[in-house]
Amino acid sequence: MRYVDEFRDPDAARRVADAIAATVTRAWTIMEICGGQTHAIVRYGIDRMLPGMLSLVHGPGCPVCVTPPGIIDAACAIASRPEVTLCTFGDMLRVPGHEQSLLAARTGGADVRMVYSPLDAVELARENPEREVVFLAIGFETTAPTSAMAVLQAERKGLANFSLLSSHVLVPPAMRQLLGDPTNRVQGFLAAGHVCAVAGYRDYHAIARQFRIPIVVTGFEPLDILQGILLCVRQLEENRADVENQYRRAVRHDGNRTARAAVGQVFEVQGQAWRGMGRIEDSGLALRSRFARFDAFKRFPEVRVPTERQTPCISGEVLRGVRKPDECPMFGKLCTPEHPLGATMVSSEGACAAYYRYRRAPEAA
Repeated sequence: MRYVDEFRDPDAARRVADAIAATVTRAWTIMEICGGQTHAIVRYGIDRMLPGMLSLVHGPGCPVCVTPPGIIDAACAIASRPEVTLCTFGDMLRVPGHEQSLLAARTGGADVRMVYSPLDAVELARENPEREVVFLAIGFETTAPTSAMAVLQAERKGLANFSLLSSHVLVPPAMRQLLGDPTNRVQGFLAAGHVCAVAGYRDYHAIARQFRIPIVVTGFEPLDILQGILLCVRQLEENRADVENQYRRAVRHDGNRTARAAVGQVFEVQGQAWRGMGRIEDSGLALRSRFARFDAFKRFPEVRVPTERQTPCISGEVLRGVRKPDECPMFGKLCTPEHPLGATMVSSEGACAAYYRYRRAPEAA
């Protein structure tokens, strides 16, 4: 297959769905990791094509959604300083912290700007040497390479007014955390294809062996997802726990070595807090000591990241696959994209946003 339309062929999709139905003999629960996969599943009704005994649950694969509210609070505190210009991706502007969002901070006078790349923030720092330009860096292994390149460029250009507020996270430690949780009901994973395109899937073999769970690297189109489900179900039915690559057209076992090398040069692994999941050891990326002068946490040491508080929002349970968005009593009522209570309703990859867009009852639409 060469074109996107081929991966959206309804007849081909039905054939794969029929193959899944013919394979399943008992109840299984599979989690898709990526928010992009969640949106495709809900948009195209993939879960409704499957046999009733096969359940899909949604995982912590939305980078905006897993950014803890304390990081938003820290970013707002930094942005409130008169000499600071804070840059980040557009999805982050409306994500609620404990006190406010970056959009609210901007409304209050903070210089908060949306950029398409951390390299845009580097250029802004070069053009405005009198400003402290801070980039709020979020995302999985997919976006970490561009953050690493931004730091390397800032070093190369000799910029003294650029820093990174890093909230990058890694997927495999989160998978381990989910599987070790007493509430876990996941029996198979569809791994995020774009993450594996950068990082590869070498680290997934140990997870599959330790937890006896199949992991299938999967793409984002309807046929990708259905094929990934079929491969996963076959493993479950055959009592196998292997790592397979459905997304062979984009993913290699070792990923993108150049991107991985840049990340390894700039960052080191540390523990990291995830929204709704608590602190996960070895799941975050912090700047190495060589690049400490570009670390916003060190440049603004008075800024603290508060611990996450309890809220009525169930986004943490949604991110762990324990509950689904439409099981929340506030979904579509008190919590909407215009007035979100949690990050899963804000982000374009959030599970709650997907259900709101594609699964609302007609009277609520």
